[in-house]
Amino acid sequence: MANKAEAAANVTTLDHAAKVAETVIADSTANPAPLGLMGFGLTTILLNLHNIGLFGIGSAILAMGIFYGGIAQIIVGIMEWKKKNTFGTVAFTSYGLFWLTLVAIIALPKFGIFDAPTTTAMTAYLFLWGLFTLVLFVGTLKMHRGIQMVFFLLTILFILLAVGDMFHSVAIKRFAGFEGVLCGLSAMYVGAAEILNEVYGRKVLPLGE
Repeated sequence: MANKAEAAANVTTLDHAAKVAETVIADSTANPAPLGLMGFGLTTILLNLHNIGLFGIGSAILAMGIFYGGIAQIIVGIMEWKKKNTFGTVAFTSYGLFWLTLVAIIALPKFGIFDAPTTTAMTAYLFLWGLFTLVLFVGTLKMHRGIQMVFFLLTILFILLAVGDMFHSVAIKRFAGFEGVLCGLSAMYVGAAEILNEVYGRKVLPLGE
C-alpha cells in the first residue's frame, strides 16, 4: 500500500515537472535595429535637406520614403517583434508607416485621388506624430543616451514642422530642416555604433550606456 502511494506521488511530481518545464531557445538572429536606424536616418536627412531649401520634393525623396524609410523599417519592426522587443516593434513599424503615409499625402493628390490636406489637417498630423514620439522618448529614458537623443530630436522636429505649417513660416520650416538633418545624423550614428561595435567586438563608437 505504501509502495502504491509512493508511486502515485512520484507520478504526480513528474507530471507537475512536465507542466512547468519550458524549452528555452537561444536567439541567434542578427540585430535588425541598425537597418531601421539607417533607413530612418538617411530618409530623414534627405527630406530635411528639402526643408532647408536645397531642392524640391522629387522621386529621390519619394522613393526613399517608400522603400528605405518605409518598407525597410516595417520589416525591421516585424523582426523586432520576433525578438519580443515591444519598443522596437512599435517604433520601427510606426515610423515605416509614417513614411508611407507621408508619401501618400504628397503623391495621391497629384493623381487626383484625394484632395491635398488643409493647413489644419497637416498641422494636426504632425502634432500627433510629435505626441506619439514624445511617448516613445519617455520610454528611451531607460535606454542608452544615443537612442534618447534620436527621439528627443525627433520630438522637437515634429513640433517645429507642425508650428511651421500652422503659421506658414518659411523660417521655422527651414530651421526645422537643420534640426531634422541633425536628428537623421543621430540615428545614423546609433546605427553605425551598433554595427561597428558588434563587428569589432568592442566599443568603437560609444552610445552612452
